Amino acid sequence: MKIELASSYGFCFGVKRAIKIAESAGNAATIGPLIHNNEEINRLAINFNVKTLNGINELSDERKAIIRTHGITKDDLAKLKQSSIDVIDATCPFVTKPQQICERMSEEGYDIVIFGDENHPEVKGVKSYSYGRVFVVLEENELDDIKLKQKVAVVSQTTRKVEKFMQIVNYLMLRVKEVRVFNTICNATFENQEAAKELSKRADIMIIIGGKNSSNTKQLYLISKNFCKDSYLIESEDEIDKEWFKNKELCGISAGASTPDWIIQKVVNKIEKI
Repeated sequence: MKIELASSYGFCFGVKRAIKIAESAGNAATIGPLIHNNEEINRLAINFNVKTLNGINELSDERKAIIRTHGITKDDLAKLKQSSIDVIDATCPFVTKPQQICERMSEEGYDIVIFGDENHPEVKGVKSYSYGRVFVVLEENELDDIKLKQKVAVVSQTTRKVEKFMQIVNYLMLRVKEVRVFNTICNATFENQEAAKELSKRADIMIIIGGKNSSNTKQLYLISKNFCKDSYLIESEDEIDKEWFKNKELCGISAGASTPDWIIQKVVNKIEKI
């Protein structure tokens, strides 16, 4: 059986940047998981004494607080900056962009439509920068019963599929006079998705590596599953089942944007042994 890695996979710019920031800070606490990868968060905790808090209410005697890659709400950030704690912002610049857009467009009187998961920390943060009406949707029909203004600005969660974003934009164009479209989908996300799609069309088994609470990793898995029915989402090599590989000829591998190379290599090593 051949093993082939996707042409684009793994750590994105924002995650690499956040990890470097956390390693340099040391002896700090992150507000929410820095990235959606438990193995890497454990490594930072053990090697750099970077602990993870669920929210700013859990801060006690910490001197340094790191803002996660997905960002936090505007109110929480303001409270942190008013305290005596040293605030280190590791928010991905691609996440900061839709925050700024929502703030500016709502100031100008636009309704805001965010394509994304309302419960995802990135979306919660982006939404908090809007002053006026803001609607978070995953499907265009969720807007059917909403009477929108004739001025709408639309952004996307950075890790969503561009095809679905275009469907929502098209829906709005047919119903609203003025639609301002901001493509805030991260290039790395798009490239990883296209690479997983291309490889899964040829492979007879796909292994997607990454956090099961990671939006972009789940998107990779769903894309792969669409073209290769024997697709599996795993967080580490411990989840691999050798039965998966019986009579397989090409094993494709991709990984989410929060998955470090050392985890990917462990998975590859275990599959090679099988």
